[in-house]
Amino acid sequence: MNLHQRAAAGVLLHITSLPGPHGIGDFGPDAFSFVDWLHSAGQRIWQLLPTTPIGPGDSPYQGVSAFAGSQWMVALEPLVAKGYLAAPQLPSDGFDAQAVDYGRVLPWREQQLRLAANGFFQRAGAEDRAAFAAWCAAQQDWLDDYALFMAIRSPLSGQPWWSWTPGLARREPAALAAARLDQADEYRFWQFVQWAFDEQIAALKAYANAKGVAIMGDLPIFVAHDSADCWAHPELYHLDESFQPTVVAGVPPDAMSLDGQRWGNPLYRWEALAADNYSWWTARIKRALSQADVFRIDHFRGFAGYFEIPAGSPDARQGQWVSGPGQALFDAIAAGLGELPIVAEDLGFITPDVHALRDGCGFPGMKILQFGFGADAAHEFLPHMWPRHCVAYTGTHDNDTVRGWWSKAAAHERAFAGAYLACDEHDVHWAMIRACCNSVANLAVFPLQDVLGLDGAHRMNVPGVLGGNWAWRFTWDMLGAEPARVLGLISAASGRAPIALLRLPG
Repeated sequence: MNLHQRAAAGVLLHITSLPGPHGIGDFGPDAFSFVDWLHSAGQRIWQLLPTTPIGPGDSPYQGVSAFAGSQWMVALEPLVAKGYLAAPQLPSDGFDAQAVDYGRVLPWREQQLRLAANGFFQRAGAEDRAAFAAWCAAQQDWLDDYALFMAIRSPLSGQPWWSWTPGLARREPAALAAARLDQADEYRFWQFVQWAFDEQIAALKAYANAKGVAIMGDLPIFVAHDSADCWAHPELYHLDESFQPTVVAGVPPDAMSLDGQRWGNPLYRWEALAADNYSWWTARIKRALSQADVFRIDHFRGFAGYFEIPAGSPDARQGQWVSGPGQALFDAIAAGLGELPIVAEDLGFITPDVHALRDGCGFPGMKILQFGFGADAAHEFLPHMWPRHCVAYTGTHDNDTVRGWWSKAAAHERAFAGAYLACDEHDVHWAMIRACCNSVANLAVFPLQDVLGLDGAHRMNVPGVLGGNWAWRFTWDMLGAEPARVLGLISAASGRAPIALLRLPG
């Protein structure tokens, strides 16, 4: 989609938050029904969180691969329809419809995927086998490393790669060849799961695009230490001879966090990436664009300058800012892929060099309306201060819901918001959505929780808190007809949805 074109609106909802019978949202029938709901409400964007595998704390921002898809998003219904899998038998007490119980759901779903893989390799027809083989060949550059990484991990109960035998940790050819032979079935299982993921996300994207809905993805800037990427290319990261990080990622202390945030991701050796004309990053962006029409890059400021924390530091109080690759990275990627439909997440500690890089690349930044009421009318996050080339949000996955924010905001913030938006606690969510839609921002996006006017109990993530996040799900009875009708009216009145949704007389 054209990020320079004004007047589109959309909804932020992660795949895992969808309804469905199998414990966690996936690419099954409910995903297609949600596209229908977006279309009925005049929405032109469906923004997702990262669809890569989840990591510690169930976070989609700490996955074991920057290229693979999350196995937990693979829907079971298409596998049943293909004849690979018998209709799944749910646990006797079922699954929670409004939250993902990862401890119960994931082992059950892995069991179903293994049954489906066995069914495929035993019963698949020639056409499906040929499609699988062709896909594996086309994705070999990342798939071989990922499938082998997962195959080696499986019998080791997830033991981190740097503690594997030296031959495997150091990727000695003889050791890798032996592992491919010893774990051949496991290797093929992970190939199958990724093929199923790609088939299903492609089908959903095609359906959404046919309905006039663009898919917006999300790309974390960093990779996890215990990842196929780090194992396959340790030379691209600041690791010592034992493959341990010497410096890690994070952000320094601020008013929100006195200790800062120590994320722990290994940092890139940008000089090594530059020596290969940033081919790893070009491949990563190409992969992202195969699954989404546009995508957000998380922590975009890290490309201008990133905070480097000594690996031995328990928090982010120690550290220094280091210059990132800057424009050269995106010039190299664009030379290989053409114009890049990227949204820059330019929030947090932002300096002029970040704005210069964002604008030099032509990427829109983000404006969060919740942030606008802490000072006066000159605040950069108030709609009358926004530039046209930006994406406006009521809040993101890291914020409280609008109703939750209102309940916890300081009295002067509530007073300012009430005066600016002409609202109170009962309609503040619609008032914020209307303000975003009526602004000059090219795009306006709202978490589904805000469209539904839900309180803070329904927020997706609390940054810096490990556990209890990423679990929220909605049910169809939460939606009803009214939210789609009102969202459609607001979007149409601001030129972001078809005028027919206004149902004007004559």
